[in-house]
Amino acid sequence: MSKPLPTAAAPAPGQGRRDVCAALDLGTNNCRLLVARRRGEGFHVIDAFSRIVRLGEGLAGSGCLSEPAMARTIEALKICAGKVARSGAARARYVATEACRRAANCPDFLTRVRSDTGILLEIIGAEEEARLVVAGCAPLLVADLPYALIFDIGGGSTELVWLRLEDGAPVIESSLSVPHGVVTLADRYGGRAVSQTIYAAMVEEMRAAMTGFAEAHDAAAHIAAGEVQLLGSSGTVTTLAGVHLDLPRYDRSRVDGCELSFDDISGASRLLAGLSWADRAAHPCIGEERADLVLGGCAVLEAICQLWPVGRLVVADRGIREGILLNFFRSRF
Repeated sequence: MSKPLPTAAAPAPGQGRRDVCAALDLGTNNCRLLVARRRGEGFHVIDAFSRIVRLGEGLAGSGCLSEPAMARTIEALKICAGKVARSGAARARYVATEACRRAANCPDFLTRVRSDTGILLEIIGAEEEARLVVAGCAPLLVADLPYALIFDIGGGSTELVWLRLEDGAPVIESSLSVPHGVVTLADRYGGRAVSQTIYAAMVEEMRAAMTGFAEAHDAAAHIAAGEVQLLGSSGTVTTLAGVHLDLPRYDRSRVDGCELSFDDISGASRLLAGLSWADRAAHPCIGEERADLVLGGCAVLEAICQLWPVGRLVVADRGIREGILLNFFRSRF
């Protein structure tokens, strides 16, 4: 359910721009905002913000959001509130996912966010998260393949959505939220020096967590029949795409919608596994903030590729925020 703009960020009465909306996705690792204007059946982005805040850092061990993590996140949310206010958006939705779902002190965090930024964060469940990811990524699906797996490797969880396409429109048959993502894996296994043994352990843990989901939908038979497409929405797949394309800096226009073969994925993953933490941090498509997270993401992706051996995947630099905006602009308000 969409929520009105908080008082601190609302435009003056009667001046809200009905063709402008905002969407914020606060995950375990990232805080991301899009502000967009309606354009036909879609939208045009007029402002954006993304910052790695690591809200869920240490959460797996303590069960609580740490003070430094909350402070970092609130500073990012202040910037987002200012952008929304300046845009004059008529509607906005601010959602939070796995870290806030799991943290025992989340109510206190939400109170601080509202007090300090005016933002009313909405904690969404895994099913709503899956629905929004599908809504955001659906334009990249191929209509003539009857099944699809969309996945999102997040900071605190990995979301899997099994779809059936009816007349080209995606219908969610089921979804699975695995409570492991790049931040939780880095917290437990480490991320700076990842040996082959540690990497293999991460792959096996994730494979074990997802095997039942693949079997429940007879994925092997559908893949053998050439009926399945694979679409990945996450920092892991966009990073690997940037590495594979040898981009001098990350370029969304080159990455969003591109296709990677499993050989491309393996090559990029092997390249990153052979780099030191410092060399990963220096890579223009990774940076210091992701250098200790990317190999955990590669391990999750390898497990997915093993269970759904389609041979290629489409990379989506889009997801929850785009799903929120498309829902706004396709409704009357």
